[in-house]
Amino acid sequence: MVQTAMNEHAAPAAAASFQPLDPAFIADPYPFYHRLREAAPVMRSPLGFWLVTAYDDAALVLRDRRFGKDFVGNMQRRYGPKAMEEPAVSSLARTMLVLDPPDHTRLRGLVVKAFTARRIADMRPRIARLVDEQLDRVAGKGAMDVMADLAHRLPVIVICDLLGIPEDHRGPFLAGSNVNSRILDPVPMSRAEMDQANANTKMAGLYFEQLCELRRKEPQDDLTTEMVRAEEAGDRLTGEELRANIGLLFGAGHETTTNLIGNGLLALHRNPEQWQRIKREPALIPGMIEELLRYDSSVQLTARVAHEDVELGGATIPATDNVIVLLGAANRDPAHYTDPDKLDVARQNVRPLSFGGGIHHCLGAQLARLEAELVFARLIERMPTLELPEKDKPEWKRNFTLRGLTRLPAVWH
Repeated sequence: MVQTAMNEHAAPAAAASFQPLDPAFIADPYPFYHRLREAAPVMRSPLGFWLVTAYDDAALVLRDRRFGKDFVGNMQRRYGPKAMEEPAVSSLARTMLVLDPPDHTRLRGLVVKAFTARRIADMRPRIARLVDEQLDRVAGKGAMDVMADLAHRLPVIVICDLLGIPEDHRGPFLAGSNVNSRILDPVPMSRAEMDQANANTKMAGLYFEQLCELRRKEPQDDLTTEMVRAEEAGDRLTGEELRANIGLLFGAGHETTTNLIGNGLLALHRNPEQWQRIKREPALIPGMIEELLRYDSSVQLTARVAHEDVELGGATIPATDNVIVLLGAANRDPAHYTDPDKLDVARQNVRPLSFGGGIHHCLGAQLARLEAELVFARLIERMPTLELPEKDKPEWKRNFTLRGLTRLPAVWH
């Protein structure tokens, strides 16, 4: 690694202090990201993986075919040679999220047409009605938990619509999230956490198998029906892949949007001049969504493996080495954004890396943007006096990869 004499000492120390489940880190990881980047924008941690914190380097890793996925290898390094015997691990290993071409291409191709720009635009009236329905449920109370009453419910209903989950099946999904987000963290799960993830995976698998059976008997214009037809064709999708990828679409289809709404509303109220400005100038909302994504990303990292030796950020990453792209750090790179720790709802030319990039760019990015845009627009119109009484002591989930709040009390008058 090419570094100054100071950085030769600073980089290992900074990497060694990378403790992503420390409560102080979860509360505010951004000062630590800055220290990492200042020490070295690309550095090797004592645990053997590389950390990438600069915007340009991160963007290159996301789109460059010299980097790919090595989910099975990563899991075996974390949990031992029997890692694939864990149901949570083996199910995720069959999803497009962690696969390279040609399997990634085959699986993504089965669902991509459900997320075209035109289809998402056609969903606007339905989503607008759903936002109002969620607000109608709480408007007269003068208080709500933003996470449970709005940020979680809305995207769950939207992804249930897309997957064709019947309305009378949705109660357990609306009650709370069972997304196994800890499995994506670079810090291994405890045995108890793995057992819970396995139980959640088995329960979800049973339900999604029932949903597939329903759609075999009663096909509809939904994603599950399309994927069942692909499975029945016999050459595009196995039964295990069918269940695993429906589960992925369900989890990915709501969890990150939930966190975008919660993180974004908290950021606006911690910067009250920005909340007031967006109330005065609601036309800024679409651009504001990009700034909220940049400022406090729902997805803080993504992992890759080098398929060959790659020169990056003054370092040589050897083939087969693992790379963690810290999206949250890249989004606040001062070399790319002026005053990156400032929330600015009118910031121009914002291109956050929060949805990833390259062949793994998030399928649902436009849908998440639309949901968030409509939520903030209706909150401003219907609840302009909304306040967050606990904005200075928020409760964060004990996750790192997927950053979000457990609760967010709000009041209005």
